[in-house]
Amino acid sequence: MFANDTDIALGSVVALINTGKEEQDKLLTHEDLDRFLNAEKFTGSRTHDNKELHAVQRLRTQLEEIWSAPEVEAVERVNRILRESRALPQLVKHHDWGWHLHATTPEAPLEVRMATEAAMALVDVIRTQELERLRICAAEDCSAVVVDLTRNRSKRYCDVGNCANREHVKAYRARKANAPTEQEVS
Repeated sequence: MFANDTDIALGSVVALINTGKEEQDKLLTHEDLDRFLNAEKFTGSRTHDNKELHAVQRLRTQLEEIWSAPEVEAVERVNRILRESRALPQLVKHHDWGWHLHATTPEAPLEVRMATEAAMALVDVIRTQELERLRICAAEDCSAVVVDLTRNRSKRYCDVGNCANREHVKAYRARKANAPTEQEVS
């Protein structure tokens, strides 16, 4: 569907937004941010201060607002991020990654690099008219976000709270409760 770096960036956006969707916020401390960045393999400079942590928390909120925005509003928000970060897309190759896009320097502040990477991925989603792939988890008790990268557009549940399994068990139990008993069939 999308280039590999777009898929990865979209996955990171989902992971970032969903850090705030569990019972306890997973992005409250510098250690939480370090864990997140290591898991998502973010590179570049870091300040490790409260300003950086709060900026990433604000970014999380901005990205969540884009997730369910109508197309015109999503475009405006993505363009704002790209303007504010002074994005200058260029191909780079580092670590185990092949050629991929970066639109900031490695020295840019963390939140700028993260915002720009997210915006560049969302640009691909918008221009391929695939905004419907950005979803909210279908479980009634969950508000986590989902990016559906499946070919048949079938991903409905998040990866945060085991929602798919819970919903499937609930549906199975409902079917069993409504199924006729052996005596009713005879």
